[in-house]
Amino acid sequence: MSHPQQPTGLGRMRRRLSDAETERRMLRAAVAMVNRTGLTVSLDHIGLEDVIREADVSRSAVYRRWPYKDLFISDLVRQLAANATPTIVADEVAMIRQIAAGHLDWLGTPELRHALVMELLRQLPLLDFQTLYSSAGWRTYLALHATFMSLADGELRDEVGAALAQSEREHRARVAQAWEQLTGLLGYRLRPEAGVTFDIVATLLDAAIRGLVIMALPTPGIAAHRVRAWPAGAVASAEWSLPALGMAGLAAAFLEPDPAVEWDSERIARVGRTLSGLTAPPG
Repeated sequence: MSHPQQPTGLGRMRRRLSDAETERRMLRAAVAMVNRTGLTVSLDHIGLEDVIREADVSRSAVYRRWPYKDLFISDLVRQLAANATPTIVADEVAMIRQIAAGHLDWLGTPELRHALVMELLRQLPLLDFQTLYSSAGWRTYLALHATFMSLADGELRDEVGAALAQSEREHRARVAQAWEQLTGLLGYRLRPEAGVTFDIVATLLDAAIRGLVIMALPTPGIAAHRVRAWPAGAVASAEWSLPALGMAGLAAAFLEPDPAVEWDSERIARVGRTLSGLTAPPG
């Protein structure tokens, strides 16, 4: 029994998409293109025809929704700003598990617990730095701030500024919460006389890492630079990256062992189990 041949090429009829579906697919395709290459301040490298091809939508539907490219670019900037800050929590959690698994015996004495904290400070900031340094998404994030500053006063600038501010608050809250939970687990607290909160610590940590990333983009030697150092509390001399030295300095300034925490055998076992079983939060 023969079957009618399905039309191909020009004979194939494209399913007509709704305007809402066209808009969704266009913005999704454009965001994917930007995240692959990074964002320039002007966005001139984003061609509307290229986005149409990648989104696989009708040109007529696109130009009905956005008669001019500038209108599409405005919506694209809004979309990028709404989800501006990439996250690297999963990789950080995996590294904490790995470090803790090899040093669970360090939980037994105050000196070795401090050495464990120092080892986390030696490795985690470098992971953060390397992730940001190699991420097109983070370059997009940095460029968004420059794009925001170049926008004319008006509704779009207000919306993008509000979206970036909200993204910053959410990211900083995640960093602050992670530091508060991890330092509390390891028996540390903020120095009462320092007068800072974990939100302030998170702000300083972010500023240090991002500043080094910005410096390293035109000066790659910063990314590879290592110092043979023996910071206070480390068990031995080791190679430290610049981000790690910066984080260790901030930690020394603001953190101290919590005198209210009692390290009995039950707590040591519980902390060991917790560190070994850490999982990244959803989202």
